[in-house]
Order: sequence, then structure tokens, then C-alpha cells
Amino acid sequence: MSTAPRDPFRPVAHLRPPRNWINDPNGLVFHDGHYHVFHQYNPYGATHANMHWGHFRSPDLLSWELLPVALSPTPGGEDADGCFSGNAVSDGGRLVAFYSANRLDRSPQHQPVTTATSLDGGRTFTPRTELLIPEWPEDCTMYRDPYVWCDGAGWRMLVGAALADGRGAALLYASPDLENWSYLGPFDARTQEPVGGTDLHTGEGWECPQYLPASSRGPGALIFSAWNDNGGDRCVTALVGEERGNTFAAGPPVLVDHGPECYAPALLPAPDGRWLLWGWSWEAREDAWAVADGWAGMLTLPREISAHGDGVVRQQPAAELLALRGEHTVHADGEIYGPQAVDLGGVGRAFDLTARLEATGPTGLRLLTGPDGSEFLDIRLDPAAGELAVDRDRASLDTRAQGGTYRMPCPAGRPVELRVVVDHSIAEVFLTSTGQVLTLRFYPTGDAPWRLEARSAPDARLTYAVEAWELLPLTVEEPSAGTGLPHEQSP
Repeated sequence: MSTAPRDPFRPVAHLRPPRNWINDPNGLVFHDGHYHVFHQYNPYGATHANMHWGHFRSPDLLSWELLPVALSPTPGGEDADGCFSGNAVSDGGRLVAFYSANRLDRSPQHQPVTTATSLDGGRTFTPRTELLIPEWPEDCTMYRDPYVWCDGAGWRMLVGAALADGRGAALLYASPDLENWSYLGPFDARTQEPVGGTDLHTGEGWECPQYLPASSRGPGALIFSAWNDNGGDRCVTALVGEERGNTFAAGPPVLVDHGPECYAPALLPAPDGRWLLWGWSWEAREDAWAVADGWAGMLTLPREISAHGDGVVRQQPAAELLALRGEHTVHADGEIYGPQAVDLGGVGRAFDLTARLEATGPTGLRLLTGPDGSEFLDIRLDPAAGELAVDRDRASLDTRAQGGTYRMPCPAGRPVELRVVVDHSIAEVFLTSTGQVLTLRFYPTGDAPWRLEARSAPDARLTYAVEAWELLPLTVEEPSAGTGLPHEQSP
């Protein structure tokens, strides 16, 4: 059935279960002719608790099937307090999930690696009865989130860690058969350092490490989520470089997403040679609001990702998503000069937009979501500062929604190419010119039709060409009652 939204903020083209909590994407793998997307899932409510693995699969990234819960905690078992994050690999006819086994009486920050295996395309999994890797290195103060990949005739695994000497790390293991693993030491480990010239840093520990191997098309990338035990800012970071034996030699850290609501992304090697990435986009509103609505979190759009010799990673929406473009709602081009606004046309609450902007000063686009102009989301271009900013301070008149302005570098002296996908309460802003992206959430309260404006500051000129299409919903087939989501309860 179509995933029509049940309230104004529910997405139509972003994966999430029908209700309750979702966080990290897990186990992204192409197996048996399908893309499989697992995720952290609480079947009992819209809070971070009772971690299971939810499961979607698709032949084409557009039509999805919601499969039964894949992994559930075993009462009294090694994962009694949650089947936490990990990944999955396709090994012949079997699908093997590697995940973090959580038991609070063991250690809240130490989640050893275990597995579960499926022989029926991911519909059911059989967990192993003991831990795969029962011990962690003595110098680890945090240990979790395995990531396994095929390396020639064998296999390698990274596990996220924080070390006692203050470094964040991705620890490397090797195996000939997915069963017997040898610890090889840190693949990469660093003390905290700034990321991409921002106030963010590489964190006390590294969660959800992902590895994009080097190829003839470019270098490799180690991607991780920078974690801080004290609740400080977190970000998604990439190190671009190459393997040297059992270590990774890389340049300075760069941001994978410049927005505040993208974390714990995971990679999927597609059968056509592309690498796809999904992230978790958490809520930017008060918890009680999300709980009252009965759902929290979603996954980002699938993105094609690549690493480049200039030390950056580039992303764009997966090509398949062009099929979600419906009615062509905006076609506008022109030029404005000075402090004025030009109406570009109306858009729905879910749309896909492209823009070519050439500016001599501060200019931008405004998404008006209220009838009187008091509620809006701004995308601002400042050539002198060399940045593109997304401002949500006025994007919701509800004080329970978070505000803030977020920026990404934007080269001056040439036209700016943008692709912006808005889906009810999420905006993913792709700077096509550089391959950078910024993800944020916003919660408009206005019930008037949304409109787009082009805007220019005094003494600034903007030449623009803007196209927008209705964003069609994904098709998600939900299981029949009583067969699909064991343990699930409606909020």
C-alpha cells in the first residue's frame, strides 16, 4: 500500500516503519536480487529502548516490502538488553548479520560482537548461542558496531571504539570464514581534532565505522560517527586515504553531512558498482511531541557516495529517485536586483527541486509555509563568505521545534547548482557543485499552500533558474495483520 502520511510531519518518500521509534540503519546489503535495509527499531513505542532490527527490502529502491522484525533480544541471553547496530553480508545462499550484543550488566559502553544467520532471504534469522567475539581489547573504554566486508578470499571487520589514551578508533579484525576472527589492532585511531574547519571534532569515540574501499575511480574512505560520552555535539566524519597493510593512511577529517540531523550512516555496495549510503535523521522537536504522535526518526534518502583525491566525499541522491518526480509544479527563471522577493510558484509538502543560482551578494530561496509570511525556511547564498546557509529559526511557530542556522562551504566565482528534496519535516540540501549535503528537520505549522520565493539583499543581483516537481511516495507493502511485526504494539 502507499505510505500516505498520518500527520503533517510524516514523510512519504523516506523509509521508516508505520509507527514507533527508528534509529541507525543496519545491515545494508544486496542479497538474492533485493536491497535489504535493516534498522534499529523499538516495536513498543517512540523512544530509544527495546532495540530490535526492523527490516525492509526492495528490488529497485522505489517499491519496498516491510518484512518481519529480523532480530529480537533474547531474554537472559547475550543480547538481553538490545540487538544494537551492525551490518550484514551476503555469503552464498545465506545472509549473515553482525551486531552489537547489549547487556547492561556487562557494561553500557561495551557491546561485543555476535551474529545471526538467515537462509530464507532475511525473513527469519537464527541467532548464535554464544558471542562471536566475546572479549574486547583491554584499552577500550567503548566498543561496539561491527562492520564486515569481503576482502579478496577472506573477510575483514571494523569495530568502533574509544581508547583509554583518549583516541577514537576503528579496530580491525580478519577472518577466512566469518567464524574465526583475529584482532589486528587499530585500523585508524586519532585524538580529537576539528572536522573540516568547523567547531565539531572527531569525538571521544567512533561509532558505526563504515569502510568504502579504494578503487580505480578514487581513494578509499573510513566513515564514522563521532561520539562523545558527555553528550556533546556529534557529527559524521570521513577520513579519505588508502590501506597500508593493516592500517589506513588518510588526510584530515571532513564532514559527511553538514546538517544537525544526520547520524550513524551505513553503506551498501550495489551490484552495479555504486556505493549507496543511508543515514538516521533524528527528531528536532521535544520528545513528548514525538511520543504523542506515535513515531520518531526516519532514514535519509539513499545517496550515491564516492571518495576523491582532493580529500572529500561527494554525495547525490540515488539515480532511481528521479522516478519519484511527479507533476512539474515550478518552472521559473529570471533575474532580480536589490531588496525584493519574487514569487516562483507553489509547491506541496513533498517536492524535489533543482536550482541554478548566480549571485553577486547575499541572495537565496525562501520556502514560505504560512499564509502571512511569518513562517519560512531560508536557503541563503553568500558568495563573499563562501558559504551556503540553511536557516530554520522561523521554520516553525511551535516553540517545541528546534531552530538554528547551518552552513556548508560554497565556492565563489561560479554558479551554484542545488538539489533540494523536502519531505514534510525533512530537508536534504545537496550542493551539486561540490557534492556536499546538509540534512535538517523542520515542523511547519501553517496550513496554507507552500510557496517558493527568490530573494536578494540590497546591492546584490541574483540570476536564477528553478525547477520543482511533486515528490511521489514510495510504495511500501505492509504485511497482513498478525504475520508481519511480531511484538509490535500501536502507540
